[in-house]
Amino acid sequence: MAKTSRSMPQNLRHYLVNPLALGYLGVVLAVCLWVAVHAFSASSSGDASFAGVWAFLVTAPTSLLLPFTGPVGLIAIPIGAIVQAFALGALYRYVTERRAHGTDIGAVGA
Repeated sequence: MAKTSRSMPQNLRHYLVNPLALGYLGVVLAVCLWVAVHAFSASSSGDASFAGVWAFLVTAPTSLLLPFTGPVGLIAIPIGAIVQAFALGALYRYVTERRAHGTDIGAVGA
């Protein structure tokens, strides 16, 4: 049976709406919120902090590969998060669909 082609929004939804991809995006959001709170509290005390590096590390390697610098470089964080959530979602779908179709190795019919 031939597979039907999906539109781009349907593909994004198919791969981004699953527990693994949503969990990863939740972790990225939590780290970014922590960085924002820490940056706000550090700016009031005049202390410089490297907390912002965590947002790039959570979305690495994708966010580190984008060649933006300065404040425009912050766009690398959401781009990296979406690309990696998409990859994790594709992996999750591959594993769960493979398991659902019964292609496990070692299954013997009697």
